Amino acid sequence: MSKRTEFVYFGVMLDAARRAASKGAGVTKEQYDADDTLQLALTYLVQNVGEAATKVPPDARALHPEIDWTAIAGMRHRLVHDYLNVDVEKVWHALHNDIPELIRVLAAFTPPEPPSG
Repeated sequence: MSKRTEFVYFGVMLDAARRAASKGAGVTKEQYDADDTLQLALTYLVQNVGEAATKVPPDARALHPEIDWTAIAGMRHRLVHDYLNVDVEKVWHALHNDIPELIRVLAAFTPPEPPSG
């Protein structure tokens, strides 16, 4: 896989994480609990983070051990394959505890546009 392709997936992860953080910004837990549409949107965006993470090749993941690749892929797996039992509390937790750090880490090495070639 080319450097450009792996940066595309890093970019997708970063974009989905930023979108989730933006949609969840200023939302209280009570508002989240009462808004099924918001829960679905945030779950979808967290799922997209995980889907893109599974596409990052192992050698590129190894260069970034500060990212918990196993947890991200595991969350995606649960959201996609155990969709009848999605724990919206875990999505809320990820949104407020994991996503901000993931954004910080990804933003440090993900260029605004994928490198050419």
